Amino acid sequence: MDLPAITRTRPASIAKREWTVIVPGERSTPICNLYRLTTPTDAIAGLFGAQTGPAPNVAEEIYPGYPGLVVVSGQIRSMTWGFPRAMKSKRTGLPIKPRTVNNAREDKLATPFWRDSFVNRRCLIPVSAWAEAQGEEGRMTRTWYAVPGDAPFAVAGIWRPTSEWGDAYSMVMVDNCAFMAEVHDRMPTILHRDTWDAWLHGTPEEAFALCRIWDGQLLLDATPEPWAKPRQRTPSSPTLL
Repeated sequence: MDLPAITRTRPASIAKREWTVIVPGERSTPICNLYRLTTPTDAIAGLFGAQTGPAPNVAEEIYPGYPGLVVVSGQIRSMTWGFPRAMKSKRTGLPIKPRTVNNAREDKLATPFWRDSFVNRRCLIPVSAWAEAQGEEGRMTRTWYAVPGDAPFAVAGIWRPTSEWGDAYSMVMVDNCAFMAEVHDRMPTILHRDTWDAWLHGTPEEAFALCRIWDGQLLLDATPEPWAKPRQRTPSSPTLL
């Protein structure tokens, strides 16, 4: 499968204001290794027109290697965030714990690591907001990004069964909005509601065409929360690698 190239355009920049609506063109520093989902599962099911099974054991803050919720095949399911990548010790050459790969660049979706999942197993990831770290090393705080009026919104995801962690999912990343461009080159692929079905059920070419820079508004919440703080563990959480 040869995936088509995507033409990207970036709007002009505007001044940034904290805790207000921001449009593409401002700058910030996203980190896609933490997001939160604060909406109750029943409400998520209603929003996405999906069925729920047994109550999932998922924390509100989701980290790589921990369980999160996805929408797939008309169901809300709990999966581990991140695909396992086999690793070997540089010293001994023997297998060691796998690395968690929680983000898939859209320009790498045709590579062997991602291809089968992208072609055959796409999902929606409900997200209330994702976080970035700001500040000096050792004193970084959390800044959250969200879509105004949509709680949660949907991020493009892919998934696959694994022998290490059971079913696992990864976020699809695209170029960042212009206001993030100077400090990071990637952000989650946010899907407009009228494209959800095409992402889940369209052809690979149709789905790939949805991997584009977010053209809507964003909310920014610069908080004093420390970036590194104790994580909410669940009894079924795997070890974070």
